[in-house]
Amino acid sequence: MNLTEEILVSLVDKKDNEIAQMEKLEAHQKGLLHRAFSVLIFNDKQELLLQRRAFGKYHSEGLWTNTCCSHPMPGESNLTAAHRRLQEEMGFDCELKELFHFIYKAELDNNLIEYELDHVIIGYSNEAPILNQEEAIDFQWLNIDQLKKEISENSNDFTIWFKLIILEHFEKIKLYLENESL
Repeated sequence: MNLTEEILVSLVDKKDNEIAQMEKLEAHQKGLLHRAFSVLIFNDKQELLLQRRAFGKYHSEGLWTNTCCSHPMPGESNLTAAHRRLQEEMGFDCELKELFHFIYKAELDNNLIEYELDHVIIGYSNEAPILNQEEAIDFQWLNIDQLKKEISENSNDFTIWFKLIILEHFEKIKLYLENESL
């Protein structure tokens, strides 16, 4: 998505109650807390599908990240938005389940601030993605041990929110993978 698109996001309080709506870029410029989601798709080998963000994205361009991520439109559920963006970015869809959420704040490139209540959503698929080149320019499947090694050796190659999910919150995902199924 380019900078001229006016996309509204939901500004929220720390309990995820919507308190206002604002254009996405403005919310990132002002560093206001807003709702987001991060989708993680695993295959039957327990490998995670990563995407490399396209160059020309308004922040974090060219960095590796989770399968897809975005912001639900005001009034849109997290799961509906996740299905929509998974199809738009990666060219496929699958069953999804919301696992947990967390809040983070980080300074980004282009003088932007991510302050998000990020809903982590998980799914399973063995489909090869059909990338929307405006969103993602590459993909790879990695197991978590390989991924953690890559992050420790090449931290600057990954988005901030994805590093937080893998390094600070992965135990919640691992527990789900070991005990549940979609």
